[in-house]
Amino acid sequence: MGSTQARIAVDAMGGDNAPAEIVAGALRAREELGVEVLLVGNPEQIQASVKHHANFSQIEIVPAEGTIEMHEEPLGALRRKPKASINVAMDLVKQKRADAVVSAGHSGAAMAAALLRLGRLSGIDRPAIGAVLPTMIAGKPVLILDVGANVDCRPKFLEQFAVMGSIYSQHVLGTVDPKIGLLNIGEETTKGNELAVRTHEMLQENTQISFIGNAEGRDVLSGHFDVIVCDGFVGNVLLKFAEAVGEVALQILREELPQGLNGKLGVTLLKPNLKRIKQRMDHAEHGGGLLLGVAGVCIISHGSSQAPSIFNAIRLAKEATDHQVLELIQSRYQKGVKEPAMGEVRAEE
Repeated sequence: MGSTQARIAVDAMGGDNAPAEIVAGALRAREELGVEVLLVGNPEQIQASVKHHANFSQIEIVPAEGTIEMHEEPLGALRRKPKASINVAMDLVKQKRADAVVSAGHSGAAMAAALLRLGRLSGIDRPAIGAVLPTMIAGKPVLILDVGANVDCRPKFLEQFAVMGSIYSQHVLGTVDPKIGLLNIGEETTKGNELAVRTHEMLQENTQISFIGNAEGRDVLSGHFDVIVCDGFVGNVLLKFAEAVGEVALQILREELPQGLNGKLGVTLLKPNLKRIKQRMDHAEHGGGLLLGVAGVCIISHGSSQAPSIFNAIRLAKEATDHQVLELIQSRYQKGVKEPAMGEVRAEE
């Protein structure tokens, strides 16, 4: 692109708290991460939100018309609204005017727009959404994929998820020789349904990754695995359950620690520790999921995202761009690019 400064197209109209929280997170990212931000959406609404912040001059706003609502079927809505904010944001990447897209809007629409406008990387049959979760080992996250892009999978899809996840874990998360696990109901190689058994065989034979076997539900956050692969149906349920557990744990800490005089004193003394606990457990700190396998960097954030989550989503986009994740994945697959079949463009919320 001629410049080393990442340019991030942000769907300012996507999400429950758009555009105010989206704008706030984007402006903070511009200030602290040194990225260029292109806010995509209704210029009047975006400008009204921007004016509430200091140092808002020289922000670039790219006009768009409307957004894809959560109740709308993605493909049909994308066709009816060619100038919707997510379509325009994806076009910016396709036109090389931006390096990445961040959206907290309709996740199915974001994936569909990425597939239709950017296409898949050569050799990738299905893209996957990867989500980073904390583990019991400090500083050692685990990458789960797929967490919602594909509710039905074939073994070769999961094998590709494992390869892409290994690349991301190594080059973005800094993991040396990432350990790959297959989510299953038991450790034994014969456990699980046909998909699990056949995928296990393929992962064992793949020399591009370090596959160490099946991962049961209790192993997901143990820190023994760096990447865990599963279909999008199971992964989406797992992700939302993990987020709920984190919220419950944080709420319990808020309620129990201040009880009594000693508790209030303890809270004051433990403030730095509590802040680190929140950073490890709060899903907002992770920003969202990276859509791996499409020909562009795309971060899909939570629909309820507020400014901190959008900031972290933009950070993820910058890291993926800086570490050339797309190029690294593409170097593993040198087949011809295939256009998505219409039935492939689907995703869970």
